[in-house]
Amino acid sequence: MRDSRETFVNHAFVTGYPIKHSRSPLIHGYWLKQLGIAGSYRAHEVAPEAFPDFMRRLRDGSAGFCGGNVTIPHKEMAFELSDRPDELSAELGAANTLWLEDGRISATNTDGRGFVANLDERASGWDRISTAVILGAGGASRAVIQAVRDRGVRTIHVVNRTTARAQELADRFGEAVEAHPIEALSEVMADAGLFVNTTSLGMDGEPAPSIDFSPLATGAVVTDIVYVPLKTPLLRQAEEQGFRIVDGLGMLLHQAVPGFEKWFGRRPVVDETLRQVIIKDMDVHA
Repeated sequence: MRDSRETFVNHAFVTGYPIKHSRSPLIHGYWLKQLGIAGSYRAHEVAPEAFPDFMRRLRDGSAGFCGGNVTIPHKEMAFELSDRPDELSAELGAANTLWLEDGRISATNTDGRGFVANLDERASGWDRISTAVILGAGGASRAVIQAVRDRGVRTIHVVNRTTARAQELADRFGEAVEAHPIEALSEVMADAGLFVNTTSLGMDGEPAPSIDFSPLATGAVVTDIVYVPLKTPLLRQAEEQGFRIVDGLGMLLHQAVPGFEKWFGRRPVVDETLRQVIIKDMDVHA
């Protein structure tokens, strides 16, 4: 017997406000075609005041989706309104991936998994370190801190212009995390094996400050969660100073894998062809 919900069982979404610039439909559309799955994944813009009603309609099936992704500014509300948030999203207080199970909304956050999967792919062995430096204490830094901590990094220095914001993250994520003002950046970089920019510095061609990466450990990795441009000013500086760099595009690609598997029942692969599809789209819309 065919599933009575087949009108929406293979249809997923990404929602945010605004959402028209999301590249998630390109990513999932590529996998649907590659795997020969009869389904869809589309952008669905929802204003903040309408999001609770959207979640209600997702739950009762009237929205027409089996699940989907959630981005800014709905991640915190998605967590709060879900029925079964997992431990990852509970610690973060935010969810980016939803799916229906028995008429209830389950939730997780795949940003951290996407972050470390990108490093695993492009800088194998990165996690044989003891110290990491995270620049920025905004919402984007939470999943990065959580993921790096969960991979066993013993000391994570969070550096931010407002030390109180960094301290909030130290309080949230435990004794491995230490908060510092921006003035301490050079000092805490000493012998660190990983440097992560989680701020918007250098995004879309915006200027970025010069950073001396020389205090980092030999062989350290510098990465940026910004992926437009692909090689940000901070990554260019690090590369010129002889450090391994990892761009942020892979985080976007890898964080999409768990959701696709939940909604469509097949685990997709992040390959070079998909990467080039997204890079080409970035070039077109530059």
